[in-house]
Amino acid sequence: MSTTQSERLRELLEPLVASQGLDLEEIAVDSVGRRRVLSVVVDSDTGADLDRIADVSRALSAKLDETDAMGEGEYTLEVGTPGAERSLTQHRHYVRAMDRLVRFQLHEGGELLARILAVDEDGLDLEVPGVKGRKPTTRRLSFGDIDKARVQVEFNRKDAKDAQDSDNKSNNKTEEEEA
Repeated sequence: MSTTQSERLRELLEPLVASQGLDLEEIAVDSVGRRRVLSVVVDSDTGADLDRIADVSRALSAKLDETDAMGEGEYTLEVGTPGAERSLTQHRHYVRAMDRLVRFQLHEGGELLARILAVDEDGLDLEVPGVKGRKPTTRRLSFGDIDKARVQVEFNRKDAKDAQDSDNKSNNKTEEEEA
């Protein structure tokens, strides 16, 4: 039974990443010109700040130096997080994306843009934004209906608290103007 280099690296590095309180999401070995680059993507339920990334990077580097897992020759180790527009492929990814806007590609065809409200073992409760002034609606989506899912970046999201504060300020101005 043959295993790929990525599988061997995962077996070697996953326990070390877990000991740092992180999940090992991806491993990739790529050739860039004459160099090789080992990319390791980590994450956790609480996120991974720069200090945690630096700590895990040092630990992985030390482990790789004491083994021949990367073989002969030089390589560059890059450790990072999944990024803002991450793909959701595992249950924990959906849990971490709670309250985020996600674009779903559905098995039946078509696409759905919705915010994740709740996650359970069977699927998701979603809020589908209203179109042309209509109110948002809720929808249930089972994991089996999802082909692909990717978190969307929101630059101007107005959350419920901001909207309420804005409404309160408008009401206060109106009352003051009347007085």
